[in-house]
Amino acid sequence: MIFGDTPLDEAEGAILAHSRRLSGKALKKGRVLTAEDIAALREAGVETVIAARLEPGDVPEDEAAARLAAAMAGDGIDTAAPFTGRCNLIAAADGVLSYDPAMLDTVNLIDEALTVALLPPYEVVEKGQMVGTVKIIPFAAPEAALKHCESLAGKVRVAAFRPVRAGLVQTALPATKQSVLDNTARITAARLERMGASLGEEARCPHDTAAVANAIRAQIAAGHEMVLLFGASAVVDRRDVLPAGIVAAGGTVDHFGMPVDPGNLLLLGHVGGTPVIGMPGCARSPKLNGFDWVLQRLVAGLPVTRTDIMRMGAGGLLKEIASRPRPREADAREADAREADDRQPATRKAPRIAALILAAGQSRRMGEINKLLAEIDGKPMVARVVEIIRDSKASPLTVVTGHEAARVKAALPGDLAFVHNPDYASGLSASLKAGIAALPADIDGVVVCLGDMPRISPAMIDRLIAAFDPVEGREICVPTYKGKRGNPVLWGRRFLPEMSALAGDVGAKHLIGAHADLVVEVEMDEDGVLIDIDTPDVLTRYQAS
Repeated sequence: MIFGDTPLDEAEGAILAHSRRLSGKALKKGRVLTAEDIAALREAGVETVIAARLEPGDVPEDEAAARLAAAMAGDGIDTAAPFTGRCNLIAAADGVLSYDPAMLDTVNLIDEALTVALLPPYEVVEKGQMVGTVKIIPFAAPEAALKHCESLAGKVRVAAFRPVRAGLVQTALPATKQSVLDNTARITAARLERMGASLGEEARCPHDTAAVANAIRAQIAAGHEMVLLFGASAVVDRRDVLPAGIVAAGGTVDHFGMPVDPGNLLLLGHVGGTPVIGMPGCARSPKLNGFDWVLQRLVAGLPVTRTDIMRMGAGGLLKEIASRPRPREADAREADAREADDRQPATRKAPRIAALILAAGQSRRMGEINKLLAEIDGKPMVARVVEIIRDSKASPLTVVTGHEAARVKAALPGDLAFVHNPDYASGLSASLKAGIAALPADIDGVVVCLGDMPRISPAMIDRLIAAFDPVEGREICVPTYKGKRGNPVLWGRRFLPEMSALAGDVGAKHLIGAHADLVVEVEMDEDGVLIDIDTPDVLTRYQAS
């Protein structure tokens, strides 16, 4: 890759390294400079720009990021569309993240241009959560280094939680309070339910080996997929009552103790193919402890060996040690702690981007034909557009109807969300207003789609979603083809009130100019974002193509 000060005569097709603001135009970092851009720079008196020019053997940043992400994405992982050299890995299910840390180090040690960041292994993740990101540091990566990384990349996967049914055995001594046992059962059930598992039968028995063995056998016979043991007295040796009960039931004690605090006195064994866990005393509390780390993996179907447990020491200090500051210091620290809690980032998830499909227009330029019902690829045009958007990552979909609403609705799947705009004759703004009012409150943004653009594709929508990042100032994502802006446009949630306040037969185009600093242009490989079918001649040419 050639990088540096580039004369304008050599800059067409080069990648702009730093944003430039011109009169009436902003050229952002990463833009592939067009002839129009070069002319605007000349007019502004610019003679050179700092830019990158790719050479043979260079893989463009988005292509490189997508390739490496695809090489690493295993079961339970979705990949977002790449943008600015970044391709995110997204959890496709609730579960436990699983990969080999040594593999990750190997990939990251290949070349400084190629980086992969992941959440810690065995982290519990939610569906839709970002679990990793591939980032190409410069504007391109060397093909040889990329191939090397692809050959070494191991699979990153999310082991999905399973609807496991666990049995619980609690032992009791004469002084044991039933309320303590009741509370333990309640907290254990809640722990399992958070993972989509459930607590089956609970048994209570005397704190002796034979009784524990009989209770374990009964729980397995009842069809439980794991057995949890809670002793009235803490296990202090692998020959104590609970481990002895596992052995007497015909099982094996795999490991006693763990380098996690709280959770040190965890016991792991098995009877036949059924795991049996002796719960440490701290598991009476809902707070995170070493028992959770083992339980999460087992519910996700991941094996847990004695070696796995012995390697849990890194990050295993979970206990908070209270100091004894003077009262004023304590008050100050509590205030600081509250402030720090307020600053804690939420789990980072892929943005939830809805799709709003405007299908209310009167098709005045088409004459007597309702263009939305004209046949495209063997189906009504609006149905084709809906099908395209449904195949993208945008969800949920809302269709705004107006003119010939019954016919338009009949041409579409019945499970869509519909909202009718009775004021459709007044223009586009009324449809926008009706559609925005019907959107869910918890979305991060919305792609506003026109019902007469059948040449858009799911990949185009996904690329807009990948570009959306309010933290980095990318809140209005506008598709372009060869530098020309088109539709659909993705709008961040913050703009919805302004869009709802529009009036007349106008869209939200002027808001793009009003918020130029928050706009990102997303270049597409095809011209579908520029083509809408609004006259009989255009329709005839499209149907014949």
